[in-house]
Amino acid sequence: MTSQASLTAAAPLLRPSLALPLPLRFALRELRGGLRGFVVFLACIALGVAAIAAVGSVSRAMTDGLARQGQSILGGDIAFTLVQRQAAHDELRFLEHHGAVSEIASLRGMARLPDGSDQALVEIKAVDAAYPLYGTLKAAEDVDATAALNAGRALADPELFTRLGLKPGDEISIGATRLTLAGAIADEPDKLATGLGFGPRLLMSKTALEATGLVQPGSLVQWSYRLRLPHGAPDSAVTSLTDTANEDFPKAGWQIRSRDDASPGLKRNIGQFAQYLTLVGLAALIVGGVGVANAVGAFMEVKRPVIATLRSLGAPGRLITQIYLIQILLIALIGVAIGLAIGAMVPVIALRFLADVLPVGAQTGFYPGALAYAALYGLMTALTFALVPLGRAGDIAPTALFRDGAAYGKSRPRLAFLGLAILSAAVLAGLAVLLAYDRRIAIYFVVAVAGAFLLLRIVALVVTALARRAPRARSAEWRLAIGNIHRPGALTGSVVLSLGLGLTVLVTIALIDGNLHRQLTQSLPDRAPSFFFLDVQNSEAPAFIDFLKKEVPTGTVESVPMLRGRIIALNQTPADQVTPAPDVAWALKGDRGVTFSAEPPKNSRLVEGEWWPADYAGPPLVSMEAGVARGLGVKPGDTVTVNVLGREITATIANLREVAWESLAINFVMVFSPSTFAGAPYSVLATLSYPGGAEPAREAALMRDTGKEFPAVTAIRVREALDRISSILDQLMLAIRVASSIALAASVLVLAGALAAGHRQRLYDAVILKTLGATRRQLLYAFGLEYGLLGLATAIFAVLAGSLAAWGVVAGVMKQPFAVFPVTAIAAALIAVALTIGLGLAGTWRLLGQKAAPVLRNL
Repeated sequence: MTSQASLTAAAPLLRPSLALPLPLRFALRELRGGLRGFVVFLACIALGVAAIAAVGSVSRAMTDGLARQGQSILGGDIAFTLVQRQAAHDELRFLEHHGAVSEIASLRGMARLPDGSDQALVEIKAVDAAYPLYGTLKAAEDVDATAALNAGRALADPELFTRLGLKPGDEISIGATRLTLAGAIADEPDKLATGLGFGPRLLMSKTALEATGLVQPGSLVQWSYRLRLPHGAPDSAVTSLTDTANEDFPKAGWQIRSRDDASPGLKRNIGQFAQYLTLVGLAALIVGGVGVANAVGAFMEVKRPVIATLRSLGAPGRLITQIYLIQILLIALIGVAIGLAIGAMVPVIALRFLADVLPVGAQTGFYPGALAYAALYGLMTALTFALVPLGRAGDIAPTALFRDGAAYGKSRPRLAFLGLAILSAAVLAGLAVLLAYDRRIAIYFVVAVAGAFLLLRIVALVVTALARRAPRARSAEWRLAIGNIHRPGALTGSVVLSLGLGLTVLVTIALIDGNLHRQLTQSLPDRAPSFFFLDVQNSEAPAFIDFLKKEVPTGTVESVPMLRGRIIALNQTPADQVTPAPDVAWALKGDRGVTFSAEPPKNSRLVEGEWWPADYAGPPLVSMEAGVARGLGVKPGDTVTVNVLGREITATIANLREVAWESLAINFVMVFSPSTFAGAPYSVLATLSYPGGAEPAREAALMRDTGKEFPAVTAIRVREALDRISSILDQLMLAIRVASSIALAASVLVLAGALAAGHRQRLYDAVILKTLGATRRQLLYAFGLEYGLLGLATAIFAVLAGSLAAWGVVAGVMKQPFAVFPVTAIAAALIAVALTIGLGLAGTWRLLGQKAAPVLRNL
């Protein structure tokens, strides 16, 4: 059997002058017959490319939104932030000399109903008359927001109205005063700059804040000074002002941000989250690569008579390979184009529906860079997985015309093509690393994928070997099922590889999700404090602790002094010139809580160095958390310089501690010797732990009584804080689960393609067995057993590999206890078995109805 196109085009083979255009001409003629057999190929490439393109486009839309709205998000062209102190007179005059200045105070507080029956933690933001320098503050009701603040009233997030059952015009108690709520905040232009906290926003004027009495020496208040430069000031003016401020006030201790980096934390989070989703999309694409290999292999089998005909007419193997390589690349381009079209449309739809929940205004657009990356990934994946089966095309001999394809064994791929496939895979891995936001994570991903492919290959070989050595079963159906697993041309390798990687990704995500929720909702509250109390003034700390002991006689009360400080140098090297380990880079960003103590803190143990004597009064010493210290490259004997309350303090590292952070007990990265902060104003951080936990009603009553006795104290109920974190985690994990389901969808497509590739051999099996007397029920049972055994083997691997990967993330990266959830393992097994049996029998059912005579004639 030969194709008309092959016979028509045979004559030009005798003319060497036309050899160069022949591969493309043949490839285009072959494609006239359509893309039958390449549906899975196209779907796999399109699915992976669409996922990567969509993630890249959405992240670019958000980062571009940050850049476009930098002034509004920051609240100025440049912002100077101080902790626990306001700007000095000369510092403020310096800022006012360069433009309009707006002063903003941010702190936590408790909003209470006037009768004290209920309260809620709020993030207070006090603004001056110049606020906002950029953007517009809007209230949900028909209220002039600026006029309301100037009149001494307040605005609040809608969440606070819902939480306390309030409405516009109602009063709330804040500290020592009462405020009238004018309305709900509809648009706060600089919300990201002042940070997102554990409670709803409460917006008031600076005058109203002074009346609350919350600002005391040592209070945890953040003061931000936004500066609006003259209209049209270039970026160079911002850079120059930053340098001048650091030179003129080297010990100010302020953190400076500019309009081109208005929210570095959000930008970093967008980049990291986009990378995780991109890697999941790339995993889906690589899973789809298995489908590409299966589809190309099946295509080569179908084209065997055509190739044999061309070889019999004198076509060299090189020409055959070129023809079909061009075809594969053209088909891959079609799949990439489909994926890019979907990926470009997804952000338009997604951003429209998510506009109300996104933290920054993201405008849809066309992002050629993100689409180009996705296209490059798609083409490289198609090429990598197509090379090995293509390498067999040139070895098909003319004798294949006289031998049936089902009985014709597969030849080994040429070493040259195997080498090219390995080189292409290395290029693909290099792209994944070079284009990643965090290259360390990307390297882990590449190693994990390579390891998964190797292990899946080993699993397939082990399953085949076990089936070959299995004792002879009495049941004919069992003998047929086991025989199908280890015979030549079996589907074992394809099924295990097709389903294994996607299912492993799904198990990994499910276990990480389960462990994080377990830590937040089950394990931690049992041993964690019930309350954290902030802003307890040093002068009222004894009375407050006595109050807690009186209210909860059986409870455990702990308290420590607390200040805020920022690391500005390590061993006299400025912090911005230090390259920390990625997992501790946060220690050099912004302010950290610090304390001082004569004794080692609880829930920690010394691992290096010695603690100072209880009566130590010498030069400043500091104890650092061991992991952070090692990540920063410091050890006992080195020095750390911190800026606290505008004062630079250089302390020698005396020892390193390991801290049990999961206990949620009071602890700090840096603990100083007591004499370090002699005479400095500070507040007290206190915790209260109920023996065996407390009922919500008792906790609410304690919060109410605390508010009456100590209105300036901020009470944070750990249960509420964990619920808020859990809610945020749910949203993040939902996005990750959706992305991981793409990898599983690719696995299903590949599995369907692998089963379809074995269609011809299954047809011969079914016809011969029916001719020998087998019934349709027996064949369905035998095939179902085969698919079920393969699915079970794949599920066992996925559970083991997924558990290992999740353990590495949870225990290795997050440093949290790890637990395996049996339900997840059972669900993975059921999914794998159901998919393999369902898809396998769906294709087999149609084969069982085929007439025997047409098939037997070709044997």
